[in-house]
Amino acid sequence: MLSLSIASPSTATFPPKSPLSATSNSTFHGIRIARLCPALATPCARSVRNPKYHSSSSVVMMAKREEELKEIRAKTTEDLNEEIVDLKGELFMLRLQKSARNEFKSSEFRRMRKRIARMLTVKREREIEEGINKRLSRKFDRQWKKSIVVRPPPSLKKLQEEEAAAEAKESA
Repeated sequence: MLSLSIASPSTATFPPKSPLSATSNSTFHGIRIARLCPALATPCARSVRNPKYHSSSSVVMMAKREEELKEIRAKTTEDLNEEIVDLKGELFMLRLQKSARNEFKSSEFRRMRKRIARMLTVKREREIEEGINKRLSRKFDRQWKKSIVVRPPPSLKKLQEEEAAAEAKESA
Protein backbone atom coordinates (compact mmCIF):
# COMPACT_ATOMS: atom_id res chain seq x y z
CA MET A 1 0.00 0.00 0.00
CA LEU A 2 1.36 3.42 -0.88
CA SER A 3 0.73 6.54 1.08
CA LEU A 4 1.02 9.94 -0.52
CA SER A 5 1.47 13.09 1.46
CA ILE A 6 2.32 16.59 0.40
CA ALA A 7 4.89 18.33 2.52
CA SER A 8 3.90 21.66 3.97
CA PRO A 9 6.24 24.66 3.72
CA SER A 10 7.11 24.34 7.42
CA THR A 11 8.23 20.66 7.22
CA ALA A 12 10.21 20.62 3.99
CA THR A 13 12.74 23.14 2.87
CA PHE A 14 14.98 22.75 -0.14
CA PRO A 15 17.98 24.94 -0.88
CA PRO A 16 17.57 26.98 -4.05
CA LYS A 17 19.22 25.42 -7.11
CA SER A 18 19.92 28.69 -8.84
CA PRO A 19 19.53 32.37 -8.06
CA LEU A 20 16.49 32.54 -10.38
CA SER A 21 14.53 29.90 -8.45
CA ALA A 22 15.04 31.75 -5.15
CA THR A 23 12.46 34.32 -6.17
CA SER A 24 9.78 31.70 -6.94
CA ASN A 25 6.31 32.34 -5.50
CA SER A 26 5.26 28.66 -5.50
CA THR A 27 3.78 27.15 -2.31
CA PHE A 28 4.42 23.56 -3.46
CA HIS A 29 7.46 22.14 -1.63
CA GLY A 30 7.53 18.46 -2.65
CA ILE A 31 5.87 15.08 -2.33
CA ARG A 32 6.77 12.33 0.10
CA ILE A 33 5.86 8.78 -0.92
CA ALA A 34 5.99 6.20 1.84
CA ARG A 35 5.28 2.50 1.60
CA LEU A 36 2.96 1.38 4.37
CA CYS A 37 2.51 -2.13 5.71
CA PRO A 38 -1.20 -2.93 5.57
CA ALA A 39 -1.21 -4.74 8.92
CA LEU A 40 0.88 -2.26 10.85
CA ALA A 41 0.10 1.01 9.03
CA THR A 42 3.75 1.98 9.50
CA PRO A 43 6.60 2.25 7.03
CA CYS A 44 7.94 -1.20 6.13
CA ALA A 45 11.44 -2.01 7.23
CA ARG A 46 13.75 -4.54 5.58
CA SER A 47 13.54 -6.81 8.62
CA VAL A 48 9.72 -6.96 8.39
CA ARG A 49 9.76 -8.11 4.77
CA ASN A 50 12.84 -10.32 4.85
CA PRO A 51 13.91 -12.16 8.01
CA LYS A 52 17.42 -12.51 6.54
CA TYR A 53 18.07 -8.89 7.51
CA HIS A 54 16.84 -9.41 11.05
CA SER A 55 19.54 -8.53 13.58
CA SER A 56 19.09 -11.76 15.54
CA SER A 57 19.79 -13.93 12.49
CA SER A 58 22.99 -12.03 11.72
CA VAL A 59 24.10 -12.60 15.31
CA VAL A 60 23.55 -16.34 14.87
CA MET A 61 25.55 -16.34 11.63
CA MET A 62 28.41 -14.49 13.31
CA ALA A 63 28.38 -16.97 16.19
CA LYS A 64 28.62 -19.89 13.76
CA ARG A 65 31.56 -18.26 11.99
CA GLU A 66 33.33 -17.55 15.25
CA GLU A 67 32.79 -21.14 16.33
CA GLU A 68 34.18 -22.38 13.03
CA LEU A 69 37.22 -20.11 13.32
CA LYS A 70 37.93 -21.41 16.83
CA GLU A 71 37.73 -24.95 15.48
CA ILE A 72 40.09 -24.10 12.59
CA ARG A 73 42.60 -22.31 14.85
CA ALA A 74 42.71 -25.36 17.14
CA LYS A 75 44.08 -27.51 14.29
CA THR A 76 47.76 -27.88 13.44
CA THR A 77 49.14 -26.49 10.19
CA GLU A 78 49.55 -30.01 8.78
CA ASP A 79 45.90 -30.80 9.55
CA LEU A 80 44.88 -27.54 7.89
CA ASN A 81 46.88 -28.42 4.78
CA GLU A 82 45.25 -31.85 4.57
CA GLU A 83 41.78 -30.45 5.04
CA ILE A 84 42.41 -27.76 2.42
CA VAL A 85 43.38 -30.46 -0.08
CA ASP A 86 40.27 -32.47 0.82
CA LEU A 87 37.97 -29.47 0.48
CA LYS A 88 39.49 -28.52 -2.87
CA GLY A 89 38.84 -32.08 -4.00
CA GLU A 90 35.24 -31.80 -2.81
CA LEU A 91 34.90 -28.53 -4.72
CA PHE A 92 36.22 -30.28 -7.82
CA MET A 93 33.66 -33.07 -7.36
CA LEU A 94 30.89 -30.45 -7.10
CA ARG A 95 32.07 -28.89 -10.36
CA LEU A 96 31.97 -32.32 -12.00
CA GLN A 97 28.44 -32.89 -10.72
CA LYS A 98 27.42 -29.50 -12.07
CA SER A 99 28.95 -30.17 -15.49
CA ALA A 100 27.30 -33.61 -15.63
CA ARG A 101 24.01 -31.93 -14.69
CA ASN A 102 23.56 -34.13 -11.62
CA GLU A 103 21.64 -32.96 -8.58
CA PHE A 104 23.70 -30.98 -6.11
CA LYS A 105 23.33 -28.14 -3.63
CA SER A 106 24.52 -24.95 -5.24
CA SER A 107 25.02 -23.40 -1.80
CA GLU A 108 27.84 -25.90 -1.20
CA PHE A 109 30.08 -23.99 -3.65
CA ARG A 110 30.04 -20.83 -1.59
CA ARG A 111 30.26 -22.67 1.73
CA MET A 112 33.33 -24.66 0.66
CA ARG A 113 35.08 -21.66 -0.89
CA LYS A 114 34.52 -19.66 2.28
CA ARG A 115 35.79 -22.51 4.47
CA ILE A 116 38.92 -22.88 2.32
CA ALA A 117 39.50 -19.12 2.50
CA ARG A 118 39.18 -19.16 6.30
CA MET A 119 41.71 -21.98 6.54
CA LEU A 120 44.14 -20.22 4.25
CA THR A 121 43.71 -17.04 6.29
CA VAL A 122 44.55 -18.86 9.53
CA LYS A 123 47.54 -20.46 7.79
CA ARG A 124 48.78 -17.03 6.65
CA GLU A 125 48.22 -15.55 10.15
CA ARG A 126 50.51 -18.24 11.55
CA GLU A 127 53.15 -17.45 8.92
CA ILE A 128 53.01 -13.78 9.86
CA GLU A 129 53.47 -14.68 13.54
CA GLU A 130 56.56 -16.69 12.56
CA GLY A 131 57.90 -13.70 10.64
CA ILE A 132 57.59 -15.22 7.16
CA ASN A 133 57.24 -12.45 4.59
CA LYS A 134 54.90 -12.55 1.61
CA ARG A 135 57.50 -13.56 -0.96
CA LEU A 136 58.80 -16.47 1.10
CA SER A 137 55.23 -17.50 1.88
CA ARG A 138 54.45 -17.78 -1.83
CA LYS A 139 57.60 -19.83 -2.33
CA PHE A 140 56.56 -22.23 0.44
CA ASP A 141 53.05 -22.35 -1.02
CA ARG A 142 54.38 -23.36 -4.45
CA GLN A 143 56.53 -26.05 -2.86
CA TRP A 144 53.58 -27.33 -0.85
CA LYS A 145 51.34 -27.45 -3.94
CA LYS A 146 53.97 -29.45 -5.85
CA SER A 147 54.28 -31.91 -2.97
CA ILE A 148 50.56 -32.69 -2.86
CA VAL A 149 49.85 -36.32 -3.70
CA VAL A 150 46.68 -36.53 -5.74
CA ARG A 151 44.07 -38.56 -3.92
CA PRO A 152 40.32 -38.84 -4.25
CA PRO A 153 38.24 -36.57 -2.01
CA PRO A 154 36.47 -38.11 1.00
CA SER A 155 33.05 -38.02 -0.67
CA LEU A 156 34.37 -40.06 -3.61
CA LYS A 157 36.04 -42.54 -1.24
CA LYS A 158 32.73 -42.93 0.61
CA LEU A 159 30.88 -43.43 -2.68
CA GLN A 160 33.39 -46.08 -3.80
CA GLU A 161 33.07 -47.91 -0.46
CA GLU A 162 29.28 -47.90 -0.76
CA GLU A 163 29.47 -49.27 -4.31
CA ALA A 164 31.92 -51.98 -3.19
CA ALA A 165 29.60 -52.96 -0.32
CA ALA A 166 26.62 -53.11 -2.69
CA GLU A 167 28.59 -55.35 -5.09
CA ALA A 168 29.64 -57.60 -2.20
CA LYS A 169 25.98 -58.01 -1.18
CA GLU A 170 24.97 -58.86 -4.74
CA SER A 171 27.72 -61.46 -5.17
CA ALA A 172 26.97 -63.10 -1.80
